[in-house]
Amino acid sequence: MRRADRQRGARAVDPAWSSLDHADRLARAVELDMAAVGWVPTVDTYLVRVTKARILDAVREAKGAETAQLIDHLRKPDMAREAERLLVGTGWLPEILRAPEPGPEPESLPGDLAQVAA
Repeated sequence: MRRADRQRGARAVDPAWSSLDHADRLARAVELDMAAVGWVPTVDTYLVRVTKARILDAVREAKGAETAQLIDHLRKPDMAREAERLLVGTGWLPEILRAPEPGPEPESLPGDLAQVAA
């Protein structure tokens, strides 16, 4: 085994291991809902950190294509401000922050979660 693989631990040994899967399992276990705890996409927390295309996708998903068209000509700072205004009260979350879909219970937990559950 290469040194770099040994340093990566479980990720190098188990190709099925994924940090996102791990995070999803944890989020399900603690019933984490980012919208319920009050996270909202603002200029500072999200919108200036992503591309214009992602901003438009967010508005399109939350408010529809016609609304997204209203801001598609704006420069990014103005687009981000308008998107923040348009997204208020929609409950829209970036995909990475959405509660994972309930899936089948895993047959086994990764080593670190199995130790905690025991």
